[in-house]
Amino acid sequence: MAPRGVATPDVREQLFAAAERVVERDGPGALTSRAVTTEAGCAKGLLHTHFAGMDAFVAELCVDRFARTAAKARSLSDRVGQGAVAQNLEAVALALFDSGGPAISGLAMTRSGAALRIREALEGGAPGFDAIQKAVTGYLEAERRLGRVARTVDPDSAALALVGAAHHLLMTSRPGTPDPRPAMTRLVGALVGG
Repeated sequence: MAPRGVATPDVREQLFAAAERVVERDGPGALTSRAVTTEAGCAKGLLHTHFAGMDAFVAELCVDRFARTAAKARSLSDRVGQGAVAQNLEAVALALFDSGGPAISGLAMTRSGAALRIREALEGGAPGFDAIQKAVTGYLEAERRLGRVARTVDPDSAALALVGAAHHLLMTSRPGTPDPRPAMTRLVGALVGG
């Protein structure tokens, strides 16, 4: 444990990663500030020093993870013409399920204060599913122009299907249910061809 009074580098990420481990291992009901700080190996009050309570913490964790996935989706533009289209899309789609995605989504749904903060952040311009969908659409349009995606594929519809399915799986998956990743892999293959 870090001694009192000593700065903890990258405390937000350390606490976020600890929360993901707690939720993955013990479920959303186990997430408390004490569980997070114990898992992170830091002072008990550290979470409340950096966040205005657990709802704010959960909301910022979710928004941070959306932003990471949106950045990964935007990086698809660097992959145009490289690698397999389906594998490039899978990397983005599956990123939503990394770091306890279904469990974290379930956690946000069970905390109305966190859900409200997330909605406000997204309405305020924080990247979310819309940003991911826009990036996937742009990527598919570019790949279609190169002939690497069939002309019959509608990039807008394919991106909507991909993001909508990911959203559905995130909202309905929970610890103990089948892994949603194989379904996403099959969907990507069906949308753009193996």
